[in-house]
Amino acid sequence: MDVDTRLLRYFVAVADHLSFTAAAKELYVAQPSLSRQIKQLESRLGADLFVRSSSAVSLTAAGRALLPAARRQLTEWQEAVRLARTAAASSLNVLRIGFVATGGGELARRARDVFTARNPSVTVEPKRFDWGGEARALRDGLADVAFTWLPADLTGLRSETVALEQRWVAVRSSHPLAAQENVGIDDLRDEPLMWTRLAPPEWVDFWAVNPRPDGSTPLWGPENENVEEMLEHVATTSGVCIGPESMKSFYVHPDLTWRPIVDIEPLRIALAWPEHSASPLVRSFVEIVRRLAS
Repeated sequence: MDVDTRLLRYFVAVADHLSFTAAAKELYVAQPSLSRQIKQLESRLGADLFVRSSSAVSLTAAGRALLPAARRQLTEWQEAVRLARTAAASSLNVLRIGFVATGGGELARRARDVFTARNPSVTVEPKRFDWGGEARALRDGLADVAFTWLPADLTGLRSETVALEQRWVAVRSSHPLAAQENVGIDDLRDEPLMWTRLAPPEWVDFWAVNPRPDGSTPLWGPENENVEEMLEHVATTSGVCIGPESMKSFYVHPDLTWRPIVDIEPLRIALAWPEHSASPLVRSFVEIVRRLAS
């Protein structure tokens, strides 16, 4: 009996959270739809996978037996998809370089220039992903190598930290903080901070500096789905956003002022690629970045 990998992914998400509500949020599906999909899987298996009550969800014996096998099948399917996509790109002599927003900044631009000069017959395809999506793109075979903003889940990937960038804050040009030469994180205590639900919580917390040094929680502002939306929010509201130094030049906006935050740790940028990649193009690009970074 064939089972849709989507149903297995839904099952694993519910099993991980032991909550249909939390799993639906992670999967970006409506909870009633998720419940129907799980019922469909149970019907096809002829066994209940969860014990549902008004206050809790738990795995049945059948659910506990299925969970490790479901994880294995999803991992194997993901790897098969990655290999197929990677082989298709390789056959076209294409190197796909993933990034989010400004990616690896100036280092990435220099590395692409050097790589292109050495490999004129290779097509370099920049692949932009939304917040925190670079590592998953590598596992899904949507990129061959990527500049990844840490922290990130790098399971199944090789990586090296290749650059650091000071973090800056963007404010509307009429904002009082725009008159300061630089700011400290405590200056942002009462400023609504842009954030996103698309990225992993640990990634959001890093950018928000949550908790703050004094143990407080940021004042959360509007959500956003990408950098352009985030900057427009800042330009038209009283909110602020935190980004790497390169963002102020990569995304020039006439209504924004950027100021360095002097008392928080910098962004760490890693170059990441699939653990078992045998691509000579990936090896060549990694070596170029490694040499430029050193």
